[in-house]
Amino acid sequence: MSWEKELIEKANEIIDLYPEKRSALAPLLYLAQERDGYISDESIVEISNLVGITEVQVKSVASFYSMYKEEQTGKYLLSVCKSISCEINDSRSVIDSVKEFTGLENYETDVDKVFTFEEVECIGACGGAPAVQINYETVEGLTPQKSIELCEWLKEEKPEVVVAEELQNMFGGVKSFDWAINDNTGSSYSVPGFQNIGTAKEKRI
Repeated sequence: MSWEKELIEKANEIIDLYPEKRSALAPLLYLAQERDGYISDESIVEISNLVGITEVQVKSVASFYSMYKEEQTGKYLLSVCKSISCEINDSRSVIDSVKEFTGLENYETDVDKVFTFEEVECIGACGGAPAVQINYETVEGLTPQKSIELCEWLKEEKPEVVVAEELQNMFGGVKSFDWAINDNTGSSYSVPGFQNIGTAKEKRI
């Protein structure tokens, strides 16, 4: 099934932001991933036609960068940082807690498509280590116990939109720095919430 009309219209709006069509490749891949939970072969073809490059060129970008997924993810992508600052602050215990709760190893997705787990390199929150991202929404200062509580909350509450500030207030600890602006937008799937390409969603309170 090809892309629906609404998605193609959104894609063309994004393409119009760039002087060269092919420059829109990265955000179009995020649209594809938000649609299906991964970059499907069908989306490779659609994007190729939209920006005027070969399917091989689209696939080479989609397969090179780890934030583009080649297999369907769960509703919540759990990315636990394992880089040096987080490692020093016991991210291994957080990783082990998440793995034990979900029953997943690295890059695995559960059968119900609720969680996908991955260990990742630095996510830029060294001052708030250990840090975790849920659909690229960052939570800092997480403890092993709080990481389990976070997973339980996601599984039980099934929030349609995950918002960093809410997650931080509920489950986080020490932050890298105080966030100056309250933000009620977040992500609804395994794609960063970018307002300029329409992947950011507002959580209704």
